[in-house]
Amino acid sequence: MLANLNGWHLVIILFLVLLLFGAPKLPGLAKSVGESMKIFKKEVREVTDDGEKTADGTTTSTTDASTTPRSDAA
Repeated sequence: MLANLNGWHLVIILFLVLLLFGAPKLPGLAKSVGESMKIFKKEVREVTDDGEKTADGTTTSTTDASTTPRSDAA
């Protein structure tokens, strides 16, 4: 689908984005997209690092008190 895009298609898409968001808002939009991508990449990297640690068996799991079943023997 994206392989069929040529230069004119991209020009039309850029024109529509400019028309929808306006010229003053484009730098802020680009900045927020860049920050979002940076956060996304950081989170993906952390998840893969956690997965490698778990696969090696070097981490220990802790149980949260809210998920631990209680026995009410009183």
